[in-house]
Amino acid sequence: MGHPAHPAYPVGLRLAGRRVVVVGGGQVAQRRLPALIAAGADIVLISPSATPSVDAMAETGEIRWERRRYQEGDLADAWYALIATRDKSANDAASSEAERSRVWCVRADDAEAATAWTPATGRVEGVTVAVLSGNDPRRSAAVRDAVVEGLRDGTLTAARPHTPGVALVGGGPGDPDLITVRGRRLLAEADVVIADRLGPRDLLDELPPHVEVIDAAKIPYGRFMAQEAINNALIEHAKAGKAVVRLKGGDPYVFGRGMEELQALAEAGISCTVVPGISSSISVPGAAGIPVTHRGVAHEFTVVSGHVGPDDPRSLVDWASLAKLTGTLVILMGVDKIGLIAEALVRHGRPADTAVAVIQEGTTASQRRVDATLATVGETVRAQEVRPPAVIVIGDVVKVNRPAAQ
Repeated sequence: MGHPAHPAYPVGLRLAGRRVVVVGGGQVAQRRLPALIAAGADIVLISPSATPSVDAMAETGEIRWERRRYQEGDLADAWYALIATRDKSANDAASSEAERSRVWCVRADDAEAATAWTPATGRVEGVTVAVLSGNDPRRSAAVRDAVVEGLRDGTLTAARPHTPGVALVGGGPGDPDLITVRGRRLLAEADVVIADRLGPRDLLDELPPHVEVIDAAKIPYGRFMAQEAINNALIEHAKAGKAVVRLKGGDPYVFGRGMEELQALAEAGISCTVVPGISSSISVPGAAGIPVTHRGVAHEFTVVSGHVGPDDPRSLVDWASLAKLTGTLVILMGVDKIGLIAEALVRHGRPADTAVAVIQEGTTASQRRVDATLATVGETVRAQEVRPPAVIVIGDVVKVNRPAAQ
């Protein structure tokens, strides 16, 4: 066993409703039990003790736990056994019983004495990837991870049915590595991508040559408003049988007009998938070393659009109430109005010396952080020539991990 001339024969075991015996309730069992549970196996754990996680599986009825040591006959009627105790003599005895009873048996302590090996496995959309590389589990895991990641993000092509329709994909705050796995995969499967200026632009260079990339800012509006023109473009390409991705910055539903696009598509009878994205309201402060909540400092955070000023009749924000809150205030799209916003907050009771951080182009190579207070932030932003996109954080959390140079 293990000789290069006799590699393990790969097979998929169908264990639903079949008896599986696990001997030993330690870390190995903790790692392997979830997959056995997911397979629907009838699992019996034999061990005098178990980790808290394994104990929880027994408490919820996912496994049956017999709190004792292994005894001869425990593998009777089993289809599969996992032997994973620290007692070599017990492992040897259980392994011998498995051999006599012709029960496929995995031994965590001695792969050569086992009759089965556990592959490094991963699942992607109903596909199970299982890798065996003899007695080199690290290599197996590395190959598994590479294959799974490639299938998830689309860099490893696999035959999939072409699915016309639209996906509203949140691209995250800017760093291409911060898009979700599902979002990246849908990009790789797209025929048409309609992209916002604030989306992760670097990902567009990875798309195959046949993919049509449309800059949403350059869609001709004609007699239509900008958003209406974008809606029409989505509908037109989807009705032509294309797989369309609407790539947005951040999350589609956080000041992203995602619901407007979803409603327009629904009215046109076009299916739409919404893929949430990492919002810049939490990720950009985090990238700059600022937690939006912190024990003993802030128990809540509020995200506000600052694209219109406090005195603008179009504003839906109750700035007077916000000024009375003691938690963190995160303002998006507020660079041009931050002076007016700061004045309104101070006027309604927020202390003028409240800390403020402005993070420009967060999570990208051009990220920079500018610190100020409510009293000085308006002038500081002008003097430092801060430009959108930028996220503004107001509150004591700004001081939790402030750079030493500040």
